[in-house]
Amino acid sequence: MLILGINGSPNKDGNTAFLLRQELAVAQEMGAETRLIQVSEVLAGLDSPFCDACATPCDGSCGDGNRLGEALELLRRADGMLVGSPVYFGSISGQLKAFWDKTRVLRGEKALLNVVGGGVTVAGARFGGQETALRAIHDLMLVQGMILVGDGLRDYDCGHQGACAHRPAGQDENAIKRTGILARRIVEVARATEGLRIRKRG
Repeated sequence: MLILGINGSPNKDGNTAFLLRQELAVAQEMGAETRLIQVSEVLAGLDSPFCDACATPCDGSCGDGNRLGEALELLRRADGMLVGSPVYFGSISGQLKAFWDKTRVLRGEKALLNVVGGGVTVAGARFGGQETALRAIHDLMLVQGMILVGDGLRDYDCGHQGACAHRPAGQDENAIKRTGILARRIVEVARATEGLRIRKRG
């Protein structure tokens, strides 16, 4: 089982990355393989970081022989993922949106259909737009046909939309706890739904 962390922050060692690493550590403890994708690094090597719908249907040629292609292959293998973003003007980062637009080829393949996903967001204020950013992450996932989960688990409570943090995330004990619960939920549901996913592994 492969669980991914998708860091939509331009900072690879910031608050969002901290929480994603917490999540991946929990998934590893549960026996999953884990990988962290830094979207700003994936986009940095492209001629254009923005999708311009150059082909319909999408042929994924922008990912040929580069880090985007490597990231897309990881997404094709994923059983679950936690997508993280800092809050920018009440929504997700431009880097995360640009990266997700580049996954258009995966939608045509149904590669993320029934992959389990959850979201984590970090803002500079306690009530700084975390839930609206989570909603944007959920919308990205829904258009790929993913299974959305929140931070609820039988041994805890029903949870909410996902894990929300107040910067600095390393001092936000509630966010750290909820991120761990969310990770457990993603692995649990990914195991239960394994037979629903389409696999084209080469």
